[in-house]
Amino acid sequence: MENDLHLSQHISKRFNQELEEVRNQVLKMGGLVEQQVSDGLIALLEADEILAQKVVDTDAQVNAMEVEIDETCTEILARRQPAASDLRLMVSIIKTITDLERIGDEAEKLGKNALKLSTKDSSARQFVELRHLGDGVKKMLNRALNAYARLDVAEALDVIQSDKIINQEFDNISRLLVLKMMEDPREIKNALRISWCARALERIGDHSKNICEYIVYLVKGKDVRHTSLDDIRKQIQS
Repeated sequence: MENDLHLSQHISKRFNQELEEVRNQVLKMGGLVEQQVSDGLIALLEADEILAQKVVDTDAQVNAMEVEIDETCTEILARRQPAASDLRLMVSIIKTITDLERIGDEAEKLGKNALKLSTKDSSARQFVELRHLGDGVKKMLNRALNAYARLDVAEALDVIQSDKIINQEFDNISRLLVLKMMEDPREIKNALRISWCARALERIGDHSKNICEYIVYLVKGKDVRHTSLDDIRKQIQS
């Protein structure tokens, strides 16, 4: 693990506890969102209406966690006035929970579309294109959260790189769905819903990438948003 931080070496033990507690809150939120994404994909692929509704309902819990963590960070900023790595931690947490909440929103879209598509005849449901993309996105999110838990810059960079593969798969699915709509206009409505699900999965990959960029910022003090991977590596080495 590449960790240049010293988050548990403050004179105030209570400050150490506050920083650790808020990090644990983020990890708890990340675990909830990860489960929401997994359930959303299963609900979609298996036409599970009960699970789909659970995914939709979970979004309120995710939103509440974002508000709670945001308020905690605001209180710490006001009382402790952190500097250096402590300030970077607060900033990265606030940004990370925003992306986690948006991942929850995308998972909710999977649940809502699963509810609508589950009422269709099984022969009309063509989800095979989404299975591989969904597995890749779930893995990407899991790796991003693990990198956050360990503050692992090397793993974060690998996850950032893997976003290219997710984007390529999304482009391939989009082309396949266009062809299907051209071949059978009766499938346009279903194909569009599947396309929206694919877009939701692609966006989850983007948000996972963002979380990894915040890890680099937190550990290395480098803002690498909107930067190529080669340039990120150069910035880290400089």
